[in-house]
Amino acid sequence: MSIQKTYWFWLVAMMMNCQPVLSQGAVKTITTVDTVTFSISDTTKYLIGKISIAGNKKTRSYIILRELPFSEGEQYQGNELIKKFDDARRQLMNTTLFHSALVRVKDFEGPQVNVMIEVKERWYFFPSPYFKLVDRNWNQWIVEQKADLERVNYGVSIEYYNATGRNDAIKVGIGGGYTRQVSLSYNRSYFDKKLKWGFAAGFSAGKNREVNYKTVNDKQVFVKDENAFLSSFSSAYTLLTYRRKIKTRHSFGVSWATGQVKDTVISLNPSYFKSGTRRISYPECFYNMSYFNLDYIPYPTRGYAAELLFTKRGVDHVTNMWRFVAKGFGNWHLGNKMFFNQTVYGILKLPFRQSYFNQQLMGYGDASMQGYEYYVVDGVAGGFLKSTLYHELVNFFIRIPPLKKGKDSQHIPFRIVGKLYGNTGYVHNPQPGNNSLSNKMLYSGGFGIDIVSFYDITICLEYSFNQLGENGLFLHRKSIF
Repeated sequence: MSIQKTYWFWLVAMMMNCQPVLSQGAVKTITTVDTVTFSISDTTKYLIGKISIAGNKKTRSYIILRELPFSEGEQYQGNELIKKFDDARRQLMNTTLFHSALVRVKDFEGPQVNVMIEVKERWYFFPSPYFKLVDRNWNQWIVEQKADLERVNYGVSIEYYNATGRNDAIKVGIGGGYTRQVSLSYNRSYFDKKLKWGFAAGFSAGKNREVNYKTVNDKQVFVKDENAFLSSFSSAYTLLTYRRKIKTRHSFGVSWATGQVKDTVISLNPSYFKSGTRRISYPECFYNMSYFNLDYIPYPTRGYAAELLFTKRGVDHVTNMWRFVAKGFGNWHLGNKMFFNQTVYGILKLPFRQSYFNQQLMGYGDASMQGYEYYVVDGVAGGFLKSTLYHELVNFFIRIPPLKKGKDSQHIPFRIVGKLYGNTGYVHNPQPGNNSLSNKMLYSGGFGIDIVSFYDITICLEYSFNQLGENGLFLHRKSIF
């Protein structure tokens, strides 16, 4: 005889994106609003009946159904069904299309389970001015560049997410300040009937009066001309994406890029581009594979992610580089409010003899170590390992009353998470010159807090130490890689 387990579907915690609280005995409980009780047997198979969707004013229903790990007509045992519901909620939240998502039993018709999906959509249209630092982080701009406003890009950006309700995005940017730039891109998750293939395309062009032409003592060195632009660039790309199931996505793309600098730059560093040329133009082909199995991608506390990138840049003696990048990310729960993270990053560029333009490695983009914010480490191979222990300190909402009667009030979430971290890394540079941080093991550590709030914005305040005997308070925006 089968053992009966009673599952309480209470909607409140799910609407707040809480995880189910699982008891150690025979009963599992999930907190909901409607206090309806359903009895489900572990060993009985249930047929998925009608799937209803509510709250999707903009998003097409098939975009929501694409994220579900089950479909109408499939059968699952009771314990599998509960897990499928939780996986579906996580996948819907990881689209970043919704403030909240709920997957629950609507009702039973014998052994048939009818399912209800309830979502609350985000605001998708963001026309706004923008203010973006040129420097690699806030500390470099404030401390080393004295918060120089001439080292800021400003302009107008228009970001329209979920533009047609198909999880697509249009982005337009017109900028001035440090870089005069225009950009346009479009990304659509799916265009075929089976919802497996997507595409993206974009274009950007710009010019600068200042150029980072060399690295000395592991610091960027710049040259500037107040009366002329020293560099210009343009690029265009297109790519196809393939997502057979849910957690893995493949991207195949090609691009064309051009870059040009004035003779002033080449006279200061003849190896800025290879062979002393001041203009390059090259094709680039790339393949990217990403895997995400996380509870919430913008700020995960549980699960794994990985990314592989293979790039071929250029085909002649001036620009010729193979680049391989591997990233791994894992989170493990240690208790109710505590979790541990391990991040690994590795990169290889071939052949080893590259122009200065192709030698950027540690300190650029997502390849960075805490405690070395004021430094860059150029090279052609390297990587790092980061270990972080997190503990949630505070989790609350601020209620914003509705502007009009009859409208729902808004809740701005805030989470404050404390952390302890340690980093170790290494960069190989066959031509280090007068730079001392390459070709040696690097270490750092520290403590800090993450402030997680509206629309996945995460601000990090960190106090870090490095092996050079330096320490300080640093400000960052967080991403998982």
